[in-house]
Amino acid sequence: MSEFLAELIGTMILIIFGGGVVGGVALKKTKAEGAGWVVVTIGWGLAVALGVYAVGNFSGAHLNPAVTLGFAAIGEFPWADVPLYITAQLIGAMIGAAIVFFNYLPHWKETEDQGAKLGVFATDPAIRSPFSNLISEMVGTFALVMGLLFIGANEFTEGLNPIIVGALIIAIGMSLGGATGYAINPARDLGPRIAHALLPIPGKGGSDWGYSWVPVLGPILGGIYGAVFYNAMFLGNFGALFWIMSALVAVLFIGAANAELKKGKSTANKVEQKIS
Repeated sequence: MSEFLAELIGTMILIIFGGGVVGGVALKKTKAEGAGWVVVTIGWGLAVALGVYAVGNFSGAHLNPAVTLGFAAIGEFPWADVPLYITAQLIGAMIGAAIVFFNYLPHWKETEDQGAKLGVFATDPAIRSPFSNLISEMVGTFALVMGLLFIGANEFTEGLNPIIVGALIIAIGMSLGGATGYAINPARDLGPRIAHALLPIPGKGGSDWGYSWVPVLGPILGGIYGAVFYNAMFLGNFGALFWIMSALVAVLFIGAANAELKKGKSTANKVEQKIS
């Protein structure tokens, strides 16, 4: 199997099981309707584990442009192969999303909530605040790439690594994912979002392109910083990219905090005015 096909199939498997569990929980009249966030995070963790099991021996099973870019940034992956991997991941994610659509064919028309339908394909924030949502995606993907490098630095019983990676995804979802639905993967969000826009889903509504940049840019920044942070702190490789990324992350964190504080003051002033 070629690396291109491996990344395509691995990402397709990831979306079939990951998008599939969201469909089961969110769509009306399924057997899993309303099962909740814990079921979703476990489903996504197992989805990643299965994708890694399927193609890990062929391509390394990145299945995520943020992982590919992060590894390339520290010299663990050739930059020349980055476009090939990302293209395969996007195509695989679109195909996986289409399969989820066909799996739940009778349930789309039974579901009136357009947001629930979109949520089967793409993420959306619990509280829409793009700057803060960007930070949440950065933090989650930082934890993902750091975690992958931690796992790679240890020896496990043969064949156990994908299960540990799946457990990492569950941990990120349960601990950090509640803010944005934890895309932590540009292909996982953008590919299915494109599929949502193209597929004939009854009463689907818009694909929320205004938010779509957040689960693309956030994971890319977080993934690259996770890799260079690990490379610097654990291996002692303090390069220019580490300092540039550290400065950028600090500015983004401070900016997001200031924006939320201003919103808080504005809300408080409105409440005081109503009381008076």
